[in-house]
Amino acid sequence: MPWQWLRDYRQDTFASDLLAGVIVTIMLIPQSLAYALLAGLPAEMGLYASILPLLAYALLGSSRTLSVGPVAVVSLMTAMAVGKVAESGSIEYASAAIALAALSGLMLLVLGFLRFGFLANFLSHPVVSGFITASAIVIGLSQVRHLLGIEAAGDNLPALVGSLYRHLADTNPVTLVTGLLALAFLLWSRRSLQSVLLKLGLSKTVAGILSRAGPVFVILATVAASYLFDFQQYGVALVGVVPGGLPRLSMPPLDLELWSQLAGSALLISIIGFVESVSVGKTLAAKRRQRIDPNQELIALGGANVASAVSGGFPVTGGFSRSVVNFDAGAETPAASMLAALGIALAALFLTPLLFYLPNAALAATIIVAVSSLVNFDLLRRAWRYSLSDFAAVMTTIVATLLLGVELGVLAGIVVSILLHLYKTTRPHMAVVGAVAGTEHYRNVERHNVITHPNLVSLRIDESLYFANASYLEDYIYELVAGNEKLEHVILQCTAVNEIDMSALEALEAIDHRLREQGITLNLSEVKGPVMDTLQSVDFLANLSGRIFLSHHQAVKALKADEIEPYII
Repeated sequence: MPWQWLRDYRQDTFASDLLAGVIVTIMLIPQSLAYALLAGLPAEMGLYASILPLLAYALLGSSRTLSVGPVAVVSLMTAMAVGKVAESGSIEYASAAIALAALSGLMLLVLGFLRFGFLANFLSHPVVSGFITASAIVIGLSQVRHLLGIEAAGDNLPALVGSLYRHLADTNPVTLVTGLLALAFLLWSRRSLQSVLLKLGLSKTVAGILSRAGPVFVILATVAASYLFDFQQYGVALVGVVPGGLPRLSMPPLDLELWSQLAGSALLISIIGFVESVSVGKTLAAKRRQRIDPNQELIALGGANVASAVSGGFPVTGGFSRSVVNFDAGAETPAASMLAALGIALAALFLTPLLFYLPNAALAATIIVAVSSLVNFDLLRRAWRYSLSDFAAVMTTIVATLLLGVELGVLAGIVVSILLHLYKTTRPHMAVVGAVAGTEHYRNVERHNVITHPNLVSLRIDESLYFANASYLEDYIYELVAGNEKLEHVILQCTAVNEIDMSALEALEAIDHRLREQGITLNLSEVKGPVMDTLQSVDFLANLSGRIFLSHHQAVKALKADEIEPYII
C-alpha cells in the first residue's frame, strides 16, 4: 500500500534515493524534451509532464521503483491522436494534448476504483512486444526528418518513407552532420563509455552516472556549437524560446466535443500505458521480492495523468528505461521519484534559457537511440518456433502498426489475439488414453505405449465445455465410435473440465442419446465438485446411460469386464 515505505525510512535509505534521484534527473531532462518533440509539443511541456506526475505516482503507486513520465510509445500515440483534431504547433494542439492527459487519467481512475486491474491480462506479452517493436520503428523513422532538417509527415511506414523520399533533396548539411555526430556519440556512449571511464580509474558508481548522462553531454555540446557557430544562419531548426519557471496549475479544457473526439485514443493510451507500466513494475518488484497491486496502479497512473493535465503536460506512464535506471541506481522508495521531480523543477526554473540554441536534430538523435532498444525482431523467431498462433498475433500487430498506424495496429493485435484464443477453445485438445503398465496413470495412446481395451474408449478432454466447442465434441465422439462394432462404453475423463455450460450440457445429452441407440453407454470420470453440482441440479445424471466414477482407473477397471461395484461420489 502507498506510504508503507515511510515506516522504516532511514538516513542510509535517503542517501540511496538521493543518488537515484540525481541519476534519473540527468536522464529525464533530455528525455522529457525529446518526447515533447516527438509528441509535436513545446519543449517545456515535456518538463511539466515530468514534475507533478512523478509526485502523484510516488504518493499513490504500489511500486517503490517505477518512474513515471513521458515515454516514446505514448508520446507517439499522443501525436497521432491530437493531430486528428488540431493543427500541429497551434494552441489548440497543445490544449488537446492536455485534454487527452486529463481524459486518460479519469479513465484510469474509474477503472481503478472499479478494480479493473485484470485488464492487463487481455493484452498478451507477444502482442505488446510486437506493438512496441513496430512503434519503435515508426518513431525512429519519424525522427529522420529532424536529422535531415526537412519537412516530412506520416503516421505509418509507407507515408513516412514516401514523404522522406520526396523531400530528400532539401536536406540541410549542417543539420545532418549535427544529427549524425550526436547519434554516433550516443550509440558509442551507451556501449563503451562506462568501460572507458572505468579504465580511467573512476569508480563504478561515477562511471555509471556519467555513462547515462550521454544525452546531457550531447545537449551541452550541440547548444555550445549552435551558439558559437550561429546554426540559425544555416537554417538549422532550433528548439527556440522555452518559458522558464514552474508550470501553472489550471483546469484542462472542458470541451465535450473535443473529449468525445479523443475518447477512443485516450482509452487505447490508457490501456497500453497501464500494461507497459504494470509489466515493468512487476519485473522490478520481483527482483526484491516485492509485489504491486494492479488496481492501485490504475489509480496511481490515473492520478499521474490528471496531475500532468492540470500542470500543462501530456499523457504519461511508467517508463521502462527510466525505471530500470532508477532501480539500478539504488532507489529504495518512491522518495527517489520525489527527488527527481525536484531536480526537473529546478531545471525548469534555471536551465531553460540554455535550450534556445538546442538543435532539434540532437533531440531526434536522443529519441532514435532510446527507442532502438525497444526493437525486438528475435521475438518473431521465438514465436515462430514456439507457437504459430502467437506468431500470427505478433506478425499481425507489427504489420498493422507499420502499415496502418499505432492505434489500428494495437487494435489489430487485440482482435487477432481474441480470435485466435476463441478458435483454439472451439477445438479443444482431446486424446484417447490408455493405462501405463503397472500404474493407475493414463496417457495419450499416440504418444505412449499404453494398455487399451477393445470394448471401451477412454477420452480425456483438456478444456472446459461451453457453447463454442460443444459441436466439436459431438463430432469428435461420433467419428471415434463410427464402425467400431466391439465398443460398449465411452468414458470421458473430465480432469481438466472446470465448467459445463447449458449448450455443452445439451450436447452431452445428445451424445448420450445417440450412443444409447447404438448400445453404447456414456460414462464420466474425475468430475470436479462444482461441475458435479451443476449436473446434479438438472436431470442429466438420472437419465445418463452410464455412470459417474470417482477416478478414471476405477471406471476402466469396472467397465472392461462389465463388473458392477458400488462407488460413492
